[in-house]
Amino acid sequence: MGARIEDYAMVGDCRTAALISADGSIDWLCVPRFDSASIFAALLGSEEHGHWRLAPRDPAARATRGYDADTLILTTRWETSTGTAEVHEFMPIDGGRVDLVRRVVGVSGYVDFETELRMRFDYAKSIPWVLQVGDTTGPALRGIAGPDACVVRGLPLHADGDVHRGYFTVEPDVTMDLTLTWYHSHREEPGPLAVDDALTRTRAWWTEFASRIDHTGPHHEQVIRSLITLRALSNMDTGGIVAAATTSLPEQFGGARNWDYRYVWLRDASLTLEALVNHGFLHVAEHWRMWLMRAIAGDTEDIQIMYGIAGERDLIERELPQLPGYANSAPVRIGNGAVDQYQGDVIGEVMVGLDDARDAGLAETRLSWALQKALLEQVEAKLEWLDNGIWEMRGEPRMFTQSRVMKWAAFDRGVRAVERYGLDGSPEHWRDLRDRLRYEIDTECVDPGTGRFVQYAGTDEVDASLLLLPQVGFCAPNDPRMLATVEHIERTLLRGGLVLRYRTGTGVDGLQGDEHPFLACTFWLVTQYARSGRADDAAALMKTAVATANDVGLFSEEYNVDEQRQAGNTPQALSHLAFVRAANALASV
Repeated sequence: MGARIEDYAMVGDCRTAALISADGSIDWLCVPRFDSASIFAALLGSEEHGHWRLAPRDPAARATRGYDADTLILTTRWETSTGTAEVHEFMPIDGGRVDLVRRVVGVSGYVDFETELRMRFDYAKSIPWVLQVGDTTGPALRGIAGPDACVVRGLPLHADGDVHRGYFTVEPDVTMDLTLTWYHSHREEPGPLAVDDALTRTRAWWTEFASRIDHTGPHHEQVIRSLITLRALSNMDTGGIVAAATTSLPEQFGGARNWDYRYVWLRDASLTLEALVNHGFLHVAEHWRMWLMRAIAGDTEDIQIMYGIAGERDLIERELPQLPGYANSAPVRIGNGAVDQYQGDVIGEVMVGLDDARDAGLAETRLSWALQKALLEQVEAKLEWLDNGIWEMRGEPRMFTQSRVMKWAAFDRGVRAVERYGLDGSPEHWRDLRDRLRYEIDTECVDPGTGRFVQYAGTDEVDASLLLLPQVGFCAPNDPRMLATVEHIERTLLRGGLVLRYRTGTGVDGLQGDEHPFLACTFWLVTQYARSGRADDAAALMKTAVATANDVGLFSEEYNVDEQRQAGNTPQALSHLAFVRAANALASV
């Protein structure tokens, strides 16, 4: 695939999303949900794996793009030798169906456009039957295979081998609407979309959402864009919050560190919850808490670290040999084998997120507090278990320090809930367990020679997750142990000014190859600098990190500093929420 990861913008309907390249090609779309099979998968292969390109025929056409104010409506302005036109692209919000709109508007002169459509269902395994089905409402093309069907309206499209093409010209005040509508193949085909109404409704929905964002301070526009992105990754129906819109975008180009992030990690969702709650969106917290209660209903001993968007448990990891991968980075994976891991920090993240929501005014219900008490029972039952840690290590389980701290945080939030809000529980017992963990961490997870926190008990390595310790209240940002830890992170984990998760090659992750700096970790260091009195360093690092966003404000998972390009799945919720937290820290300096 020729486009870089940063060449992609996202439009979505809070159920799924399409990635659109800077040259006007939709190269990724899974319907009807983020974790459904794709109908366009050129992102993980080539045009032959499905795409929909719309662009001027002039090879010298120049494009600039951006979102329409504080919305998820993408506007691309094309300038050609004969004129100027704009393409407005969006997915209608809450219309009860799945539509993708590409509205072309003439601005000056005239612009000749070409569109090229390849529908490839089920991750490019199925080439659909394609039929011309236009009627009095206009031309239409239907593709159907297995359970999926799509109808593309607005322009006559004619077969050219295995692709369908169409041509048209726009002049000032001329508008051409191209729409794609997905539906279940066994159901009746939906009628044409009322585009004007859908555009008005969608613009109003996003504008109203953005107007309620409570934020002042540095990087305000990027904070708004990040919170819009986080909302777009939150499912409107179920309340599930996915970690990213994509699967298998590589952490190392040409390598095998390719994972499916289109699921709901309890950790990432809890942190996203915190970012939204802290900026005025308490109703999102309530929706997610209801999702949580449904997802982990039953015996909390069976709690998973991640679930499907509606709480599905079966996320078996498998490979798709029909897709060669982004930049030939194989294998392409769907599902995620980390679902079977024990990660000791996860319940702590949930308890911290729900504690933040409680502080913000979300009232507990009988069931929601009972659930949290049951989760604390599970933390206690597995108190001495080795785990795979926040980074989902595929090596041998260990006593990771950040996991131990999050167990401490889980009991700490339980005690706070009783003491501050009068909820029932066992505060004395939880306090004893909390203090026991603190003693263990203070004695076993600090290097005796240097006085710094370590990645896990028994090593002198550090990893960037240690930057989270002050953020959950385990220690002060200027605790001498933290300052020593930061100094070692600066010496060993900085690459091109950005922060690696940990040193690969030590054997702890059980994987071959290397990876690039992790953007969330870099923003964690910004927060640490800001809260420990290094305001100038915080501002400088923030400037460097924010520059890794693409032209429409989207962060991926990692950044390749040598080639100056994004890497990993995109847009990445953890990157955006860590940025928001860093911006808040800078605002308080």
